[in-house]
Amino acid sequence: MYVRIESIDFGYTKKQTVLKDISFSMVEGEIVAILGSSGSGKSTLLRLLSGLEIPARGKIEINEETLCSADTFVECEKRHVGMVFQDYALFPHMDVYKNIAFGIRKYPKAQKRQRVMEMLDLINMEEKIHAYPHELSGGQQQRIALARALAPSPDILLLDEPFSNLDADLKMRIRHELRTIMKKSGMTSIFVTHDYDDAKDIADRIVYLENGRIAYEENVRHQ
Repeated sequence: MYVRIESIDFGYTKKQTVLKDISFSMVEGEIVAILGSSGSGKSTLLRLLSGLEIPARGKIEINEETLCSADTFVECEKRHVGMVFQDYALFPHMDVYKNIAFGIRKYPKAQKRQRVMEMLDLINMEEKIHAYPHELSGGQQQRIALARALAPSPDILLLDEPFSNLDADLKMRIRHELRTIMKKSGMTSIFVTHDYDDAKDIADRIVYLENGRIAYEENVRHQ
């Protein structure tokens, strides 16, 4: 398995259990949605995967590397994890090129430009290379945030409520587009949402969280 999460427990205090005995695995290139209501532990699970929090118990492996266990903890900046935040977190003073290039700024100049152009081609936004975030629509900003996260070729991509800032009409239009981009990139991805339609339209599999536990899983068939 490409991703293996085993028996994860976590609480912000000893008396407050947020996640209890979380276990699931993923194959490479799979898209999994973590679905649950507010407070179910969805975003906390992403924080554990990215290294922003340390579990009280359990083990996380990605791409045959142990990121945390009883005797191992790989720090956040040393994990090959890409993250797309709810508000996209684009730099307002940087144009599209510089935003995408930010995560690969240590690449040689020619290699960096080639990778940025590959990402712009992937998201079909080559014509916006010199645009600034305020000149882009919400859907375009989301695609730039996705390209920036994909540019360093992470082992896994995490998305936290990727549609929370989009209106209903735009959300419906870009669900399929987001799945297409993620599948075209071949990226193994986990995204959290409270919206079943988001999960159904994008994910290969849905993991339902209830009160910090996995209630059940559902495989999704796509046309």
